[in-house]
Amino acid sequence: MKKTRFAIIGVVTILIACVSSKQNSNHPGGYNSTGTYTDIKMQTNFDKQGHRGCRGLMPENTIPAMLHALDLGVTTLEMDIVFTKDSVAILSHEPFYNHEITTKPDGSFIEEKEETNYNIFNMSYAETQRYDVGLKPHPRFPQQQKKAAYKPSLAEVFDAVKKDMMTRRRPFPYFNIETKTKPVTDNIYHPAPAAFVDMLMNVIKEKNMEEQVMIQSFDPRTLQHLHQHYPNIPSVLLIEDYDKRSLEEQLKQLGFIPTVYSPDHSLITKELIGKCHQQNIKVIPWTVNNKDRIKELKTMGVDGIISDYPNLF
Repeated sequence: MKKTRFAIIGVVTILIACVSSKQNSNHPGGYNSTGTYTDIKMQTNFDKQGHRGCRGLMPENTIPAMLHALDLGVTTLEMDIVFTKDSVAILSHEPFYNHEITTKPDGSFIEEKEETNYNIFNMSYAETQRYDVGLKPHPRFPQQQKKAAYKPSLAEVFDAVKKDMMTRRRPFPYFNIETKTKPVTDNIYHPAPAAFVDMLMNVIKEKNMEEQVMIQSFDPRTLQHLHQHYPNIPSVLLIEDYDKRSLEEQLKQLGFIPTVYSPDHSLITKELIGKCHQQNIKVIPWTVNNKDRIKELKTMGVDGIISDYPNLF
């Protein structure tokens, strides 16, 4: 009887320790194909992020791009979110159909002068599925495979990745999700920041993905709402190459310390990395498409890199 009791106590102790370790991790993990939870932080100290999946190789922000990025060993899938008229979160870099990648339902291409008229926020989700974003040759990414593709819902991407991961013996990926908002287009091309974040979090919670996501934005307003109402979700401050303010000025505007500082890679210096690390902020620059530059940035001490070509990693 004593041996049985001690055995039960031992099992319970192990389970509690595992749960505690999982909950206290600052970096997400996931369940591999054997059903075992794996902390990504224990697997790698460098975050390899596939930009829009792998835009240089597959149609951007599509399920084929995300799955191929997993083939290439990324630890994080980077993507952009906009909302349809019926409040469905779908993957899209612009809140409209970009002329570089879009084929209309009648087979013709959208022209640059008219692209902003194809406002996704004014379309139902069903309407968006009639537009192809994978067949038109991309003028800036000649290596990109051409195949029929559409802008999928975020829920569909979560489901597709979960299904695909059942056959892979590797840690579950992280999702770096950008909120595409800016003040001048509130309620025109997208919901206002608070509504946007709440609607996005509804999808994330519905799919039980809170521990697998980080939210990134150039718009401090969305990150501020995230920090106030969903403090356990990692936040990523994106910085444009033309933003020459100091780190201190940028953080002052944000109003809190983000989990990740993500500037254009041209802004990276050893001094900047050091200042971020002193405040426990990870540094993950974008978008780096040159192998020598990737090596240089890794040597400088960045915590990860976002690239259109994950095969360069």
